[in-house]
Amino acid sequence: MQAAIMRDGEIVTDTLPDPEPGPGQVLVRTLACGICGSDLHALRHADRMVEAARESGVPSFDFDPGRDVVFGHEFCAEILDFGPGTLRNLAVGTRVCSMPLVFHPGGVSAVGYSNRFPGGYGERMLLSEPLLLPVPDGLDAELAALTEPMAVGIHAVARARMQRSDAALVLGCGPVGLAVIAALGLEERGPVVAADFSPRRRALAERLGADVVVDPAEEPAIEAWRRAAGPKLPVFFECVGVPGVIHQLMRDAPRGARIVVAGVCMEEDRIQPMLGINKELSLDFVLGYTPEEFAGALRAIAEGRIPVADLVTGRVGIGGVAGAFEELANPDAHAKILVRPE
Repeated sequence: MQAAIMRDGEIVTDTLPDPEPGPGQVLVRTLACGICGSDLHALRHADRMVEAARESGVPSFDFDPGRDVVFGHEFCAEILDFGPGTLRNLAVGTRVCSMPLVFHPGGVSAVGYSNRFPGGYGERMLLSEPLLLPVPDGLDAELAALTEPMAVGIHAVARARMQRSDAALVLGCGPVGLAVIAALGLEERGPVVAADFSPRRRALAERLGADVVVDPAEEPAIEAWRRAAGPKLPVFFECVGVPGVIHQLMRDAPRGARIVVAGVCMEEDRIQPMLGINKELSLDFVLGYTPEEFAGALRAIAEGRIPVADLVTGRVGIGGVAGAFEELANPDAHAKILVRPE
């Protein structure tokens, strides 16, 4: 199969053997796969990512950056074949989404972050049958591929434990921030204030349901939030992932604020604990989603309750992945680029 491979710190296009499904596994053909910001980080900071995963005891993060890795964990695929011991409840040709995990005799591995299990930047993948979700009829594969990033936003909002008395500020309107805004809309939690330097991202935030958008270069985000929120209590979502942003939020936040950190910062950062102590701030870090949240994201997309079509701003074949990584470094150029292997 053809695949875009991380090799020696670069993305290259090459041919790999087709994977063979083991017990309980299903061979699928990639239909569409989103390029995630985590993959951009991994290309630059793979060693740090692996070290942090090992230090925190993440069992499914089992790849060696010195060997070939095929990224891609935001996907929609089509069933081609079944491994031994599968129930075969879905027919060959069924379009599916799945949490990007594979069960195997050695445990569990993350699809797209494993040397053994290639992700959606290749033509073929292996998935675990119990995790497969059939894509509803009529839902385009490109939109179904956005299930995974939307589930990230749903999980972040669930962890925030939003009440009617709360008002949200979303700092950063990249894919994670936009997913959080969409999830807040599902929960009917408003007003929602969104802040980003990029005009394109602010426009997308409005389309996904933000009540107020602000350019931090023109007005501090916290001031826009105060004006919109009135007497409501502060819940802030940090979706930037750049050193210094958590400290800035802690410094500017009102007393009693809850700060939910969803942005992925790959570098060491510093905060002043006394800021949080004096204000009695709550600081939560979030990752991923539950199976129920993942299924709920697919259902919400299929029902049109999350309008994700505008997020797709580019499409490339496998040979275009390296160039897409470069383009995504410009926040005004794209929101989400999809890989269409065939």
